[in-house]
Amino acid sequence: MAANNIPRHIGFIPDGNRRWAVDRGLPKEAGYAFGIDPGLLLYEKCKERGIAELSIYCFTQDNTKRPSIQKQAFSEASVAFAFEIARRGAALLVVGDETSAQFPEELKEFRQRQGSGMKVNLLVNYGWEWDLAGLKKDGLRSDEVSRLDLIVRWGGGRRLSGFLPVQSVYADFYVRDEYWPDYQPQHFEQALAWFKKQDKTLGG
Repeated sequence: MAANNIPRHIGFIPDGNRRWAVDRGLPKEAGYAFGIDPGLLLYEKCKERGIAELSIYCFTQDNTKRPSIQKQAFSEASVAFAFEIARRGAALLVVGDETSAQFPEELKEFRQRQGSGMKVNLLVNYGWEWDLAGLKKDGLRSDEVSRLDLIVRWGGGRRLSGFLPVQSVYADFYVRDEYWPDYQPQHFEQALAWFKKQDKTLGG
């Protein structure tokens, strides 16, 4: 934990893209592209605040059961976001099952961390069961991801949805009711202010 109660590692669950699109009379799949720019704003905000590591839910193995047009949309949005933050200097690691056809070919190079800036872990075609199954062999498949201090979820859901279960064991969990494409920088600042007030005993 950093000295002034700034979390060292934050996880983000950017939910509500489809509901945001439907509310605007758009097809559900249109919402994912509108999540890219908010993600870039959040990335820059985290750099500005000196956050050491981020983990971001892009899509899960369960998400790939959705209609193919939605799968294509969230996959393309994930690839576009990944390449842009890599261009901006992120030390990027993509965590997910790259042996599956659902994993974007373009992101396979990032299954090994690339870059030397702020650590960013993107969960792409990620599944908690896939992650934990590694323990039967060489170890946790997300073993390069450190323990989380804070998780922020948009879209009103009060659940982890399988997000990095091992690293989340002592994370504080902050929820925004706004849909992800409506992200505003004050959401992040309010999450940090809330985090400072939490009693972080780690069970002690």
